[in-house]
Amino acid sequence: RLKEQLLEREQCVDVIAGPDSYKDLPRLLAVARHYGNSAINVLLSLDETYADVMPVRLNSESPTAFVSIMRGCDNMCTYCIVPFTRGRERSRPLDSIVGEVRALQEQGVREVTLLGQNVNSYRDRSGSVVAETGDGASTVPGFKTVYKPKMGGIPFADLLRCVAEAAPEMRIRFTSPHPKDFSDDVLRVIRDYPNVCKQLHLPAQSGNTQVLERMRRGYSREAYLDLVRHIREILPHVGLSSDFICGFCGETEEEFQDTLTLIHEVQYNVAYLFAYSMREKTTAHRRYKDDVPMTTKNERLIRMVDAFRTGATQLHKQMEGQQQLILIEGKSKRSDAHWFGRNDANIKVIVPAVELPVTANGCRKAIQTGDFVVASIEESNSQVLKGKPLEITSIGSYNRS
Repeated sequence: RLKEQLLEREQCVDVIAGPDSYKDLPRLLAVARHYGNSAINVLLSLDETYADVMPVRLNSESPTAFVSIMRGCDNMCTYCIVPFTRGRERSRPLDSIVGEVRALQEQGVREVTLLGQNVNSYRDRSGSVVAETGDGASTVPGFKTVYKPKMGGIPFADLLRCVAEAAPEMRIRFTSPHPKDFSDDVLRVIRDYPNVCKQLHLPAQSGNTQVLERMRRGYSREAYLDLVRHIREILPHVGLSSDFICGFCGETEEEFQDTLTLIHEVQYNVAYLFAYSMREKTTAHRRYKDDVPMTTKNERLIRMVDAFRTGATQLHKQMEGQQQLILIEGKSKRSDAHWFGRNDANIKVIVPAVELPVTANGCRKAIQTGDFVVASIEESNSQVLKGKPLEITSIGSYNRS
């Protein structure tokens, strides 16, 4: 969408390469160098997954890493540019993902996050011919899609199970999902494997059914709340995070109030809150008018933040007195005398830098990056927990105790 501006009007670049054109880079560079012409390839592939590319870790000391399992998105939410910049959904072969996770484990990584624009709609069709009939995608009741059910292949629940079994002493997270794809199979894997974090990102975007229809999210307020209740029946202590947009096209004060009441009702541990910013080439750009004033958007954003912090403060207060497993990620930014890590719900926890007994052998050692530490939570606010470290352990030992 920037071709005319970059190549023709400003003439400031020689090569433009899209996300799926990395294999074409030698030709593009040759055209620019030898013929003096600008070269461009921004075509999106229907099958490129980067499965044969092992990423280089920029911070080899970090105990956490990210593993891309799929690319693209088929949901076509009206506000979102991803389907136009990343293309249709395509999933990496399961074996290549498990191989990358095992390689990261050998490098000392203690937590991986599985990545995808719609990560829980993963479906590996690389190993077999996709039949006309067979197991389709299990969409949550009350949710709908803009595409036909996807048949055949290995679904996300099976991938999650395979990764959890391949690295039982490694924490597993995933993001970013769509609520429609939280099948019971996925929830049961999360429940049954102690190394799969009991933390779900459940992006709502709005609490009003009419706004959700304009966003083309595929669910109503009531369907979303039913899903939250169902998740908490299967995972009673789950940590929830979400995304919300205020000031979407045509949003009235009454519609925005529904978002505030949803945030108050659900209560999230973490939330990513934004004032709407229209993107060119999206369906909303073609169909709707960005008619909510920026001053109103910013005022609503402040109220969303207040609503979130009220709920998060109450949730985190309930954690005081509990013992939780923390993965130490590094020294606290405010003091070298403290470490920070994250608990199962992905909430930051601050603990003092001390020596602790090690569960495996009874010896004592100083806390260091990559340790799993049991901490007793003593203080909390909407953003951070503070705790007293008790021992250095492992995922298996902690869950057996």
